Amino acid sequence: MTLARHVDALRSGDQDGRALGEAMHAVMGRLYPICRSITGDGVRATLDVLAESADIQRRSIPSGTQAFDWTVPDEWNVRDAYVADRHGHRLIDFHRHNLHLVSYSVPVRATMTLSELRPHLHTLPDRPDWIPYRTSYYHRDWGFCLADSRLRAMDEGPYEVVVDSTLEPGELTYGELVLPGSSTEEVVVSAHICHPSLANDNLAGIAVAREVARTLASLPSRRYTYRFIFAPGTLGSIAWLSRNADVLPRVRHGLVVTGLGGPGVLVYKRSRRGGAGIDRAAAHVVSRRGGEIRGYSPYGYDERQFNAIGFDLPFGRLSRTPHGEYPEYHTSADDLSFVTPPQLLESYLALLEMMDVLENDRRYENLSPYGEPQLGKRGLYPTTGGKQATDAVMAMLWVLAYSDGSTSLLDIASVAGVDFAGLRGAAASLEAAGLLAAER
Repeated sequence: MTLARHVDALRSGDQDGRALGEAMHAVMGRLYPICRSITGDGVRATLDVLAESADIQRRSIPSGTQAFDWTVPDEWNVRDAYVADRHGHRLIDFHRHNLHLVSYSVPVRATMTLSELRPHLHTLPDRPDWIPYRTSYYHRDWGFCLADSRLRAMDEGPYEVVVDSTLEPGELTYGELVLPGSSTEEVVVSAHICHPSLANDNLAGIAVAREVARTLASLPSRRYTYRFIFAPGTLGSIAWLSRNADVLPRVRHGLVVTGLGGPGVLVYKRSRRGGAGIDRAAAHVVSRRGGEIRGYSPYGYDERQFNAIGFDLPFGRLSRTPHGEYPEYHTSADDLSFVTPPQLLESYLALLEMMDVLENDRRYENLSPYGEPQLGKRGLYPTTGGKQATDAVMAMLWVLAYSDGSTSLLDIASVAGVDFAGLRGAAASLEAAGLLAAER
């Protein structure tokens, strides 16, 4: 099955999309308990799960390696972390929720009063039952996160404070999957894998990207070569860029996927160029799904690394609920219940539709340009006249009207205000009838 047929089957309901949404949510359920950070066993365990059904290759970069202006830090792992009262009851327990520990906390074993402990505690007073997510990647420190209601119930102590962690030379790990196409030109999809138990940010992006990769891998042929990168945020993409100078000239389209499972509409953030091919394809798909198109800004996720002026790669970002724009962001409330299978499915479909546009957007030449060709004698027009033209007929007429050899299907879709998939199908019918010739 071609990508176009797969997309059409899902859109028409001929293929059960509900099962796909549930499968993606189930993968998130397996990944949710894992404690991830920018390095460590949690990243490797996450890649192990993803590699069970996709040929994701693990790449490693040793601690101390320079990547442009950054240095790969020591690897961080944690066995246990807690704050216990005088009776040994754990009031804050890493094993109950891994957000309780500030990521990259250094080892600690101490007895402290609440006053001594308080500078190392993080809460959300305006959300008293939620646990915040905090990190200390590049500054040696330690801390705990907890519900503000729990903090208010604590007396002066003393408390046993334990962070059983290690910070020692190791490696930064990321995953990569390359699906060769008929062209060596590449479409790159990137998802960050450094966050611990946060469902929308970014287990949703990971699960959707994996499912899209599986779909593309199942196709008998592809126009482009597709590269999927599963890497820790910021440092991971910078490290990948530092090691793949030979790949960068082949990148034609790029997309960072994150926050794809929340309840909001689809939101596409343009590349720094603003009018790149991925920007046009994404704008077509997202706008027709009732989503929002935004301009580029240098703040966000890894799109800001790929778009950096030294690389100037055409990378956009696809989200449902962008970072910082929903109360649950970076808190324990971003759990599995915040993300539903239908939300994941829509994100998956939108991403596939973008790939469909990239794969099938071509320029055609009308081989019968002197007036409208007779479609009826070729079986392309209803036998009964006098009725309003069908969508299929209108799509063919639009394609014939603009196929001058320099106008692409996506250009025509923009002018006509119609769906790309309909024009793609019309072009295929017209080409089969000898009325169109595709660009070489």
